[in-house]
Amino acid sequence: MFQHCKPWNPRVPSYGRYWFDVPGAERKRRTVALGVCATRSAARRKLREYIEVEGINTNESFTSTTAPATTFRTQAAKWIQAVSTRRREPVKPATISGWQHSLDKWVLPNLGDLLLADVGNAALKGLVEQMFCAGLSAQTIVTHSKVVKMVVASAINSEGEQIHPRKWNHDFIGLPIVQRENQHRPTVTEAELGEIFASTKGRYLVLFALLAGTGLRIGEALGLKSIDLLSDCRVLYVRRSVWHGQEQQPKTPNAVREVDIAEPLSRLLREYVRGKSGYLFAAASGRPLQQRNVLRTLHATGKKVGFHAFRRFRTETLRRARVPEDLIKLWLGHSKNTVTDFYAGGLSKDLAWRLEWCDRVGLGFSLVGLLGLQNVVMTDSEKAA
Repeated sequence: MFQHCKPWNPRVPSYGRYWFDVPGAERKRRTVALGVCATRSAARRKLREYIEVEGINTNESFTSTTAPATTFRTQAAKWIQAVSTRRREPVKPATISGWQHSLDKWVLPNLGDLLLADVGNAALKGLVEQMFCAGLSAQTIVTHSKVVKMVVASAINSEGEQIHPRKWNHDFIGLPIVQRENQHRPTVTEAELGEIFASTKGRYLVLFALLAGTGLRIGEALGLKSIDLLSDCRVLYVRRSVWHGQEQQPKTPNAVREVDIAEPLSRLLREYVRGKSGYLFAAASGRPLQQRNVLRTLHATGKKVGFHAFRRFRTETLRRARVPEDLIKLWLGHSKNTVTDFYAGGLSKDLAWRLEWCDRVGLGFSLVGLLGLQNVVMTDSEKAA
């Protein structure tokens, strides 16, 4: 404790000094103004209160400031490696690829060289401001920000406790609020599906019809094999998914399911799968089709939408027909949300009831004129895909 005068004067400002640790550097001394204090003891007490409020002497602060001087870039690499190999709740390769894209595109160029200890609310605020000025959507900004938070939280000590715990202040950071009703969710209409079918042939035509008529995710559809269909093609079993040509588990446990197929589509599938083995939608090598090639074919029809547009079309078709929510969740592979959902789990085993609803709903589009596929010759572009 000190004043700019001697002896102690109870009517002039007093000051306090303390030492604090800096990650990767020597200890530094800081001076704080304590205001007017009647005695030196009162000033000392006030300084102790300040240090306690600021958390300078807490275990968390000590762990953070004495930890090795790790950069954000180094910790991000360790985190990506860890999430791909952890035993508890392993992360799908597609998700890891998205996180890596966030790191490479926005996070590391702006925060990579900072010490991990320095990546807090102020650093994230600066990144959010840059993304906002670049015109990124609210959802994209939130997604990139989550990656920053996960990297910081991934640094733990030998007890599994976070080395740099953070209380993120979204108001200070300026993190946007995602308005779900304003998000872009393109779908397709019955007329647009007709145009897509008219512009494609062979396996691509069957694949697009299957996506629109079942609501399968594209990875689930590309992972289908002939053994996944009943002999009459009225039911298919989702057992795997394909991403970048590699098999993996479906997206969630609920994605492992049975999907019933309306009779018109099952007739088309029976004709298509006749004599086939292995993947239903395969390249000449026997490997599953690549998503980028399928998307290129879809966009060549003039419809600049993604594969989820078919899934949304199927969902809308089921809702219009007032299909029981239990069946919608089963067919789409969505999770059960309530205890009642679990109580009614036996309905999923009632095949007759499921097929009755499936035929009552239909497809929402026409397959007239799409039969005779076994006589369609693959084009050179299809063979090369």
